[in-house]
Amino acid sequence: MKGSFKKPAQFMLVLIVAFSMLLTACTSNNNKAANPGNKDGNNAGSETPAAPQEFRFTLASEPPSLDPALMTDAQSSIVAAGLYEGLTRLNTKGEPENAIAKELTASEDGKTYTIKLRDDVKWSNGDPVTANDFEYAWKRSLNPETASEYAYMLFYLENGEKYNAGEATADDVGVKALDEYTLEVKLYTPAPYFPSLLAHYTYLPVHPATVDAAADWAAEAATIVSNGPFLLKQWAHADKLVLEKNPDYYNKDAINFDKVTISLVEDENTVYQLFETNKIDWIGAQAGSVPTDLTKQLIEEKKAEVTSVASTYYYLFNNEKAPFSNVKVRKAFSMAIDRQSLIDNVAQANQQPAFGLVPPSITGAGGKLFRETYPDTFFTENVEEAKKLLAEGLAEEGMKTLPEVTLLYNTSEGHKKLAEAVVDMWRKTLGVEVKLANQEWGTFLETRKAGQFDIARSGWGADINHPINFTYDLIHPKSGNNDGRYNNPKVQELLDGSLVAETPEKTIEMLAEAEKIAIQDDMAVLPAYYYTTVTMVKPGIENVVSDYAGHIDWVFGSKK
Repeated sequence: MKGSFKKPAQFMLVLIVAFSMLLTACTSNNNKAANPGNKDGNNAGSETPAAPQEFRFTLASEPPSLDPALMTDAQSSIVAAGLYEGLTRLNTKGEPENAIAKELTASEDGKTYTIKLRDDVKWSNGDPVTANDFEYAWKRSLNPETASEYAYMLFYLENGEKYNAGEATADDVGVKALDEYTLEVKLYTPAPYFPSLLAHYTYLPVHPATVDAAADWAAEAATIVSNGPFLLKQWAHADKLVLEKNPDYYNKDAINFDKVTISLVEDENTVYQLFETNKIDWIGAQAGSVPTDLTKQLIEEKKAEVTSVASTYYYLFNNEKAPFSNVKVRKAFSMAIDRQSLIDNVAQANQQPAFGLVPPSITGAGGKLFRETYPDTFFTENVEEAKKLLAEGLAEEGMKTLPEVTLLYNTSEGHKKLAEAVVDMWRKTLGVEVKLANQEWGTFLETRKAGQFDIARSGWGADINHPINFTYDLIHPKSGNNDGRYNNPKVQELLDGSLVAETPEKTIEMLAEAEKIAIQDDMAVLPAYYYTTVTMVKPGIENVVSDYAGHIDWVFGSKK
């Protein structure tokens, strides 16, 4: 998932490991209204009404979309997790639990699921949530006219990919409402982890009449129709979002927060001051950031906690645009930076230098972590070799000097400081000047997707605990998340082959080989470091955590 941070055809069909589970950024929370006193005003002998519970945190930018078919990033999913409910929901360990699904039954061959839905789930306008709402939503995401970047998540469905490619009709897709509360799902290949996939926001239902009435239905609080633990009561764009507990949520007794206030604050120093002045309750895990110049001190003083997470910080090269269309130039820029220095002097949160894409905590085969079997020893930092490669690469491109090059990052003090340090390293080691530019998150995503950059900041947090999430997603030429437009036919062959490999071990082996070619041979991207998340939480806030991918999980939190 794109952090502060997306995928191609069939990609997850490879996850033949049953315990591989989809992780999503968790959610928002609200509170119960205080219990009213006796009607006659006599409270003698009665319990004191509970004080309303409010949870407050920040996001660095506006959620680009709250439409499940169009969401792609952590900011949007953090809000959406409180607004919507799917067939399953992941618990804090990343394990799927039934939500709207009352019963999931798989056929003997694992290719057909019959899903019985609860009959007590309502949309915020009072309509019942039915099987038809799921069929409508999934086919809408697959419809090429919707232009859903995560449509590939539904390619498990029979004819899902073909419909998305315009080679089949919606009626051919393997999802059908058999009756009001029974959904039949046909997969084109067995996927024992399918219940986990159902928790991803691409599988969320939408209210058909609302969607049909207005294309921008999810752009304002007044027009969103949702079905989750919370209702969006206010969306003051560029300022804040306010959610309140949904009194009609079927599992409302499990929700403790009455109100959730999400302030949109870009500057990390401002976020910290809000925390220090008791105006917010949480910092970290994609929900606000500790200022980089205070990170080390706060960790040492045990005022902040640092945790390794399954996310990677990296820079994209525009592989289609000179000079970064030249592999020697790409290698030169990657080999010329000192990752440990960036961590020690800028990031300062105990991150680990990255020389690949797959983080150390991602699982592999045979009970081992992926990096235990396949270490990221793809290249070393070497200034002299970098100088040599840069000269050779520019000569091959018919250039005597480096043309004007810009490094683009999304607005954030942390990203700015890191980019400044990287540019300074290139100046000192390679003797080149690289300009800096920043854009607001939504605009930045659009610019990067359009390929209108030379070098661009990027980050990727796990959607699932499997290396395919960091390989197929990021380096397959047809992936919607391959914003650097890297394209190597051998890598594509390996990644496609991993989807139909005979064993989980063979799948992992093919993914490892694809990553090795992409980084060791081609330097498709510039890996910087494997993320940690630094969190701060006010006393009394319970069951709000950072999940293993580094996303805030807070829907079922509480406040003493």
